[in-house]
Amino acid sequence: MLHVLYLVHDLTDPAVGRRVAMLEAGGARVAVAGFRRDDRAAPARLGRSTPIDLGITRDGKFFQRIAAVTAAALALRARLDGVDQPDIIIARHLEMLVLADRAKGLFPLRPAIVYESLDIHRLLLAGNAVGRTMRAAERRFARSAQLLLTSSPAFLRGYFEPYGQLDAPVLLLENKVLDLDNPSPAKAQRLPVPTKGEPWKIGWFGALRCARSLDVLIDLARHLAGRVELVLRGRPAYDAIPDFDARVEAAPHVAFHGPYRNPDDLGAIYGEVHFNWAIDFFEEGLNSEWLLPNRLYEGGRHGTIPIARAGTETARFLTDRAMGIVLDTCSADELASVVSNLDAARFADLHARLDAIDPATWTATRSDCEALVSRLSSLGPQPELRAAA
Repeated sequence: MLHVLYLVHDLTDPAVGRRVAMLEAGGARVAVAGFRRDDRAAPARLGRSTPIDLGITRDGKFFQRIAAVTAAALALRARLDGVDQPDIIIARHLEMLVLADRAKGLFPLRPAIVYESLDIHRLLLAGNAVGRTMRAAERRFARSAQLLLTSSPAFLRGYFEPYGQLDAPVLLLENKVLDLDNPSPAKAQRLPVPTKGEPWKIGWFGALRCARSLDVLIDLARHLAGRVELVLRGRPAYDAIPDFDARVEAAPHVAFHGPYRNPDDLGAIYGEVHFNWAIDFFEEGLNSEWLLPNRLYEGGRHGTIPIARAGTETARFLTDRAMGIVLDTCSADELASVVSNLDAARFADLHARLDAIDPATWTATRSDCEALVSRLSSLGPQPELRAAA
């Protein structure tokens, strides 16, 4: 059985739990170690294991995170003392790649290193000394990586290939909904076209970190005065939108319903809205242009029409499949025009295009998990390279 040591940047991130579940469903045994964000408690269990808490890191606090990684590196031998020899170390994000470089020498045989890069931080793209230093560090620590896991082909085109960050095979692992037993759920009851006096409903679900999206959607709801209702669910990023609660409370026709469970609640929450806001300006011109967000796959699986921004990888994804709505300016005025021109025929056409998409586009199944673990198993440990004393 493949033994994976999974080093993660945030033990409290629900996506980490999904990846652990995916590895275990594929037949791997997984030990997890990582940081937790702010003062949130680490989960008691991640999959079948108790995670190893490496300390606290804080969103947006670059130097604090460097200090935390340095401290963790110094204490890593003691922290990993009870971990059996891993075959593979997966490092989720750059700071964990640094720790993987340290961890590989703590075991009798050197494990293979896999670099999981799901976002390109803006500092990695800076043209100043900080950016150059960050990229050099990534190249240095990625030298020993035998595989790159990433979630969007645009990360390769926009960053890894032009900057020459590492020379390793690539495995594209999109942010699909993990459902081991139900790859094609029964079609949920969809909201019908609103009758007179009822609103179109736009859902914005997941990591709510984009202040500009909130501005646009609140302006739209206010401007259309009841013809559109905005439904928010997930985890607000208060470092990016510190006044999130106050703004939502004060906005007409806007409601926030808190976090949700993935995949348990997806059918219910996406079935309550007509449209899925799959737009992000958080790092416009950089990471936001390249990512393929979780909500794209969540909404697609449950038949909710996605809305994307022109020029992004999400828009390319929709255009290639002749589905969804792509906005040019993403202004409240443009969105109001789109909504005002909607009718039953247009809405039915949007749904027909979405329904024509292969369900495998949206869902990771047990066979996908087995394929992932099989690919990782092919890397294997490296018995010819003995760990440093």
